[in-house]
Amino acid sequence: MRERLIGIDAGGTMTKAALFDLSGNELACRSSPNRMQFPRPGFTERDPDAMWIAACTAIRELLEITGTPPEDIAGVTPSGYGAGAYFVDRDLNPVRPGLVSTDTRTLDLIEALRLTGEVAEIDRLIGARMFATHAIPLLRWFDDNEPDLFDRTHTVLFCKDFIRARLTGKVSTDPTDGGIAGIFDLVNHRYADQALHVGGVSRWLAKLPEVGPSVAVAGYVTEQAAEATGLKAGTPVIRGVVDVTGSALASGVTDPNSISVVAGTFSINSIILDEPLTAPPPFIQSSFPIGNRFIATEGAATSASNVEWIFSTLLEAEGARARAMGSSIYEVGNRLVAEALDRDNDILFLPFLYGGPSHVPGGILGLCARHTLGDVLRAAFEGVVFAHKADIDRLLPPEANRRPTVARMAGGASKSAQWCQMFADALDMRVEVADGSEFGAKAGAICAAVALGHHPDLGEAARRMVRVSRHYEPRLERNRAMARKLTAYKSVVENLAALH
Repeated sequence: MRERLIGIDAGGTMTKAALFDLSGNELACRSSPNRMQFPRPGFTERDPDAMWIAACTAIRELLEITGTPPEDIAGVTPSGYGAGAYFVDRDLNPVRPGLVSTDTRTLDLIEALRLTGEVAEIDRLIGARMFATHAIPLLRWFDDNEPDLFDRTHTVLFCKDFIRARLTGKVSTDPTDGGIAGIFDLVNHRYADQALHVGGVSRWLAKLPEVGPSVAVAGYVTEQAAEATGLKAGTPVIRGVVDVTGSALASGVTDPNSISVVAGTFSINSIILDEPLTAPPPFIQSSFPIGNRFIATEGAATSASNVEWIFSTLLEAEGARARAMGSSIYEVGNRLVAEALDRDNDILFLPFLYGGPSHVPGGILGLCARHTLGDVLRAAFEGVVFAHKADIDRLLPPEANRRPTVARMAGGASKSAQWCQMFADALDMRVEVADGSEFGAKAGAICAAVALGHHPDLGEAARRMVRVSRHYEPRLERNRAMARKLTAYKSVVENLAALH
């Protein structure tokens, strides 16, 4: 019998299941699509039953394509996006569609609460900045707009917790999900009941699940779940962590010496702290399941998805031509960017196609007739790097006493050597890329390895199960050039923001 671990990652577009050995090697992955629902402007919802079916499909196909006997699976761990909510009855049936983290229905409500001072007080109590899919504004919105939801709901769950509940028949959450949902007291390690009181949703405390350790066995695969997934009934299911924390763990970011940089759909930049940030609080903050530490995150939809839009929309014909020649638009783009690095480039790309600071629009500035497609793509790559740098500077102000020396990268941009080098040059620190491709799922495998006794703690598990596959050193001359261009980028963003 070979012991194998399965990590599940329920993301924005796909639910993935990946198979790992006890050394952390990714053996295979299968994914099944999640379908978004947009019933009204600003609403982003998901059918919870369809997400469960997607997870079952991915797990069953994973076992089939690898020829893995169900009895070889030592443990299963879910991960998923943070914030949003799933409302279930006593039998774990959804009583309404789930909410995805990109939902914005509460924005007007948050602005109203900001004027009364309630947002500032809640931010202080939870150690993070309120955003649209935090639990408090969501629950307040439902009290105002779907007042019968409270009586129809037995438990409010988060994404990974819903999948685990379907696997085990038991409901719970962990501190990482509670922190990102904006309902956790980071210092006292419990629900922030005072914050829920200030937000006017205290009654919902009775609907929140029990909180347990991320690395504990939270239940076992039921007979019904075994039939749906192909897993063996009785297989241990570990509680797990939210995807932001998972990306850090699976990259090997376990202490303040390194920073986790995820450059994908979102810019997600996380540091590990001995004490939580408070003045001002970061965008996201939660406890970190190693050494009584904390993880603080700054981010926005300003990352590689902006360049993906260029590839898929403006360069659709180029992509088709590349595929016909046995290549891809990404390979073509990386080659063009590499060639453009030898030329002067003062083009500025603003990576705000999916929203920016103070309503700053996305766009390209400084084009002229001498520029080539490679020049434009280089500027787009740099614009994403600058957006990450701005987020990281908020986490690590110049006066910070201790700064990380290494950035561990994940996400789509980490697959590009040119992009990784740009990050190293702009951040002026070594950039490392860990092995594997499914970091959310791998974090599940790491949690399972600890919960099942194969490693004493998450720090040791990450050291043994995460390996660096590539690294990039900063170059002094390129750092100076990037710094000059970053100054121009910041000036443009600040001036455009002042117009709104």
